[in-house]
Amino acid sequence: MQLAQVAGTVVASRKDEKMVGVRFLVLKDLDLENRPSGGSVIAADPVGADRGEVVIYSKGSSARQTEITRDRPNDAVICGIVDQWEVGGAEKYRKI
Repeated sequence: MQLAQVAGTVVASRKDEKMVGVRFLVLKDLDLENRPSGGSVIAADPVGADRGEVVIYSKGSSARQTEITRDRPNDAVICGIVDQWEVGGAEKYRKI
């Protein structure tokens, strides 16, 4: 799993039939110090994340293990919305 911040949404009016009804978000990867790491990904959102929120997401075959993504052609999925994280006893992020 990786940390990322929700940067925006993706609307695809034409897509694979199995992906109809799936919400997609643009994610910008974060490092453990809560800084942008330069990567980005489009992920399915079964948890209802909002722009600006920090999330954890999975890629690859793990992305097809949620109820909404099972048996769908999906490579990234948001697994949770982050409330707080710390590294080595130092808080790096806390949701306001």
